[in-house]
Amino acid sequence: MSRLLRWPLPALLAWGGAWLLYLALLPRLGPVGALLAAGSCGALASLLADRWWRRAMVALGFPLSLALTGAAAVPAWAWLAPLAVLLLLYPVHAWRDAPLFPTPAGALLGLAQAAPLPPGARVLDAGCGLGDGLRALHAAYPQARLEGVEWSWPLVLLCRLRCRRLARVRRGDLWADDWRGYQLVYVFQRPESMARVADKARRELTPGSWLVSLAFEVPGWVPTARLPAPAPQSALWLYRIPDDAGGANGNRRQ
Repeated sequence: MSRLLRWPLPALLAWGGAWLLYLALLPRLGPVGALLAAGSCGALASLLADRWWRRAMVALGFPLSLALTGAAAVPAWAWLAPLAVLLLLYPVHAWRDAPLFPTPAGALLGLAQAAPLPPGARVLDAGCGLGDGLRALHAAYPQARLEGVEWSWPLVLLCRLRCRRLARVRRGDLWADDWRGYQLVYVFQRPESMARVADKARRELTPGSWLVSLAFEVPGWVPTARLPAPAPQSALWLYRIPDDAGGANGNRRQ
């Protein structure tokens, strides 16, 4: 199935679906309403792409093709609708963080064995997106109290729908959120964010708790364990917070 959905087929399917929706709604909603509906669906479909430039192509493909064909006469402001939907999904506040990186299937295999937690332990997915990480964490720790924090409220709503009865999902800034009291914090960020992750974990995570990062290691820290992960994510990095986490040495390499 993954071979059948190789790029650019997902983009073509999203564009084709948006065009079909536009043509179906055109007689009822008119050009403006049909554009708003089809453009919004294209923006939502962009969430399934795995890279930022692919998400941009999926989201903008339909409105650009409609503009080039000249098939609809709509007011200028209507063309801003897909952009508005993208801003809701990816607010400016979160642009410096990682874009939507879904945790791939099988990425957390072996986590519970490498980082055992007691029943009822609090586990946080910091930047939970659509909830793929929360679902993988639930598979690893079915008795844990899972929580997710996400800044984009449309993603929060979708994540709550996907993870109902599995986790408590709230809207918030992962950097302002307090990590104290969690036995494990999971992140899937980008290399530029990992120094910030390290600083926050050093200040807030209690001794004995775990910081788990998919794909990117914490700079200057020695991992407690390193587990293989599906490509293109090469590893799952596990760090146990030591007793002197607040000191100068912490988890740093000597």
